Amino acid sequence: MLYWLLKYVVLGPLLRLIFRPQVEGLEHVPETGPVILASNHLSFSDSIFTPLIVKRKVTFIAKAEYFTGKGLKGRLTKMFFVGSGTIPVDRSGGRAARAALDTQLSVLRAGGIAGIYPEGTCSPDGRLYRGKTGVARLALESGAPVVPMAMLNSDAIQPTGQIVPNLGRVRIRFGPPLDFSRYAGMAGDRFVERAVTDEIMYELMELSGREYVDTYAQKAKSAAVGQPVPA
Repeated sequence: MLYWLLKYVVLGPLLRLIFRPQVEGLEHVPETGPVILASNHLSFSDSIFTPLIVKRKVTFIAKAEYFTGKGLKGRLTKMFFVGSGTIPVDRSGGRAARAALDTQLSVLRAGGIAGIYPEGTCSPDGRLYRGKTGVARLALESGAPVVPMAMLNSDAIQPTGQIVPNLGRVRIRFGPPLDFSRYAGMAGDRFVERAVTDEIMYELMELSGREYVDTYAQKAKSAAVGQPVPA
């Protein structure tokens, strides 16, 4: 209920008026049935603009830290993500990440839309980084088509770390659905999952026009600040 209230009554009309979304290819998102919406990730605001544009409810996963912040900002952030139906994920990996994917599988099996950022985190510099194979596992286990979606300028509207967004026209582009039924029954095969993921990332590169970097975004972030690089 809060999802639709935010979208159509509280935030939706205001955001449409201010940011005047320019959308290409929205017809590629099926009106019914399970769909995986796979997007590049440039800004915190991606998870705000996507549900605003797509008519159907989109269920995203987001890092658990968004649900545990302190102070007014932390409470408002948690309220937004809870209200929008976002699923928290512990990015330490293993069973915690698997639990988040299982939750999104239940969304797909109920005929809904599961939103996912294959890069796993916001791009540190606007480039497109190597995708994690969770999106492939989701596609292969559910059999749902994958619709690639490119955020084109959300990093200019709300750069990483900036709380108040800049004024500008949001631009989003959707591509035709990707069908991976040829790999039916091959979930768990790491070579197949990598091939599926790379195909999705190639489509995101074409849609977004962003330079592709064959390393994980989190590794790039860690290296930039001199932290130990995750395995």
